[in-house]
Amino acid sequence: MNKVTAELIINAYSQGIFPMAEKATSLDIYWVDPELRGIIPLDDFHLPRRLARKIKQNIFEVRVDTSFIKVIEGCATTLAYENRKETWINDQIVSLYAQLFDEGFVHTVECWQDDELVGGLYGVSLGGAFCGESMFHTVSDASKIALAYLVARLKAGGYCLLDTQFITPHLSQFGATEISRHDYKARLAEALEVDGDFYSLPVNAGPESILQSLTHTS
Repeated sequence: MNKVTAELIINAYSQGIFPMAEKATSLDIYWVDPELRGIIPLDDFHLPRRLARKIKQNIFEVRVDTSFIKVIEGCATTLAYENRKETWINDQIVSLYAQLFDEGFVHTVECWQDDELVGGLYGVSLGGAFCGESMFHTVSDASKIALAYLVARLKAGGYCLLDTQFITPHLSQFGATEISRHDYKARLAEALEVDGDFYSLPVNAGPESILQSLTHTS
């Protein structure tokens, strides 16, 4: 079996494949290529009014790319309370994605409150595609606001594909939909030709900039 490296993971993403572990204690990872793929069409992102009001309240300090390890550890800890009984994030995934973060392929959006990380998400950025990996929250709406900030950043940066891997009720409320594997890979190929800029928005972009980006359609 070939050794899994950060380079191999990026190559897999470019072909529409992503890694998972069976559980936190697993020593190996396996590759996933779903028949149906979840995406959020960026121009059809649905921002619930209640969440828009909460964004305006500016109750979280939203940071970008400041604490990857805390974010992925938060995701691993809280996954047990979502759709799975155990996390799919093992030590190997943490180590590999930390390397990809250092190399600029992985990004985080983080919600902080009183200098405590209370929610966030991380994913892989390739060209004009952002492959969302996981999100978590310990304070109500923190992960939802992180997602809204992510979408605003992707739209501002010229991205054309937001991959959510699978559909959950949590994601469906934002306009997430399922497409076929063939359709996904065609969209991915187009997105890889795009030069997305994750930092097109300032890292300290405030609620006004975020809401303006979310309500603007190309």
